[in-house]
Amino acid sequence: MSDILVFTATYNEKENINNLVNEIFNISKELDVLVIDDNSPDETWKILKEISEKNEKFFFIKRDKKLGLNTAHQMAYDYAISHNYKKLITMDADFSHDPKEIPKIIDLLKKHHFVIGSRYSKGGKNSQPVMRYLLSFIGNKLIKYLLNININEFTTSYRGFNLQKLSQFNLKEIKGQGYSFFMETVVTLYRLGFDCKEFPIIFKDRKFGKSKIPRIEIIRTFKNLIYLIFKK
Repeated sequence: MSDILVFTATYNEKENINNLVNEIFNISKELDVLVIDDNSPDETWKILKEISEKNEKFFFIKRDKKLGLNTAHQMAYDYAISHNYKKLITMDADFSHDPKEIPKIIDLLKKHHFVIGSRYSKGGKNSQPVMRYLLSFIGNKLIKYLLNININEFTTSYRGFNLQKLSQFNLKEIKGQGYSFFMETVVTLYRLGFDCKEFPIIFKDRKFGKSKIPRIEIIRTFKNLIYLIFKK
């Protein structure tokens, strides 16, 4: 078994997931990969089952229904700890996060507790459509200045956890849902004094399929931001 687990969550990603998994293993055969699928209507889980039957370093969990990104990431975090992995890397399943950045995250985790792949730090780029880019960029700037935290990207899932350094941190204590869960995780780790490190990435719009970010996500994130402003 590897010391490093790479995780992604899927919901209707049958056009992306096989290629993504292949790219991850092309980077290093030493990595383990975990995918949690929320019973995708497009039967992504059937592809995951086929991969798991051919590759002993690939693992997947099929849940009975759509339970949300936050619970999938919390389950992956618990899975990594219970299986004694030393590092956990999380990412999107739609190729918006380039797997070629994984070695950089692994290297940074040698020195830092928590690593964030940031499209908004110096050198980063974002190829999203203009309106989505502006909403994301302005939202992250607002979070940074209202919370007075020197981090540029709060809402990404492209992250690395040094589980040896974070052994006392319980991700289930994060109550935010959806993308506000990612924001609250960053804010909590920063406020607890863990060493958080950003590095620039190029964020690409998804290769196939449709974006699954609901409009309610903006409201949910704003409400959680207000909560975090008053929570010290």
